[in-house]
Amino acid sequence: MENAIYIVGIGPGREEFLTGQARTALERCDVIVGYSVYVELLRAFLPDKEYRTTGMTKERERCRLCYSLALEGRQVALVCSGDAGVYGLASLTYELSGEYPGVELFVVPGITAATSGAALLGAPLNHDYCVVSLSDLMTPWETIARRLRAVIEADFAAALYNPSSRRRADYLRRACDVMLAAGASPERACGCVENIGRAGEQTWVGPLCELRERAVNMFTTVFIGNSTTFIQNGKLVTRRGYR
Repeated sequence: MENAIYIVGIGPGREEFLTGQARTALERCDVIVGYSVYVELLRAFLPDKEYRTTGMTKERERCRLCYSLALEGRQVALVCSGDAGVYGLASLTYELSGEYPGVELFVVPGITAATSGAALLGAPLNHDYCVVSLSDLMTPWETIARRLRAVIEADFAAALYNPSSRRRADYLRRACDVMLAAGASPERACGCVENIGRAGEQTWVGPLCELRERAVNMFTTVFIGNSTTFIQNGKLVTRRGYR
């Protein structure tokens, strides 16, 4: 289709994590646009494509580049890790669409870190859950803290994205302190996964009081159990309530 952008979630980035729909969209497009780290993951198994990249914090420029290419009649894929609609660029691309009325948008879902990481840990999100990003780049910390308190007060299981960076080295500890102050038990079952589906993949499960002391990074996804979650044979399990 001419003058179209496919906003594609590529999952963790390894070929076997691509959905069939995502692979079809990528094969249909002749130019793939994305953050440089994610583009390099695709080059290994889609070497014949034309790639355009932008760096971190250049998301708006990346979206506008896609619109420019689409208006030239190119078949364009804008790729995001995980799912494009979960902390991805689907929303920003739609926000800009009023400036480019001749371009159609198609969102192609991908496997997000909450579900791919949960599968590695066992079944931590098997009941009601929510997803919270600890990055305060676009969300004030006060809002993040309010949402973390709500996780405990409503007894949700939760997946925490973006738990740390060089500038935010203590944010996971701060998040744990917020949840402990909201009434979470220090023994609440938790876990984390680093480098899901990539080299260096590793998992950990343990109590909230130990999670507070763990070193994590931007490639880590953290899982907070609810009050029924337990650890069994090294796996994190949240009860669904079957009787």
